[in-house]
Amino acid sequence: QVQLVESGGGLVQPGGSLRLSCVASGATFRASDLGWYRLAPGNQRELVAHITTTGNTDYADSVKGRFTISRDNAKNTVNLQMNSLKPEDTAVYYCRLYNSAYGLNFWGQGTQVTVSS
Repeated sequence: QVQLVESGGGLVQPGGSLRLSCVASGATFRASDLGWYRLAPGNQRELVAHITTTGNTDYADSVKGRFTISRDNAKNTVNLQMNSLKPEDTAVYYCRLYNSAYGLNFWGQGTQVTVSS
């Protein structure tokens, strides 16, 4: 069983920055892809950023150039650095660990990010 615990959310003014972190338990971290998703009221959950086991990354068009995903396999941690935040970035952010070869698909509990003046 894998547990994911997010932290780093909060209230920030437009143009500000936040860094989200997600720590995973279990021995499957290094062999798994990781992603950050978000869910805003009235919207469907969307992929924000994704990082593979080899460090390749992909981003939603809406966050390209502003957000950066990274992973630290030694610490079982995936981070999301969010800069130049906008009110439309307001959402609950979730981290996800997945590995289709092993049938793994785990989600964290979510952390609230609110961008408002």
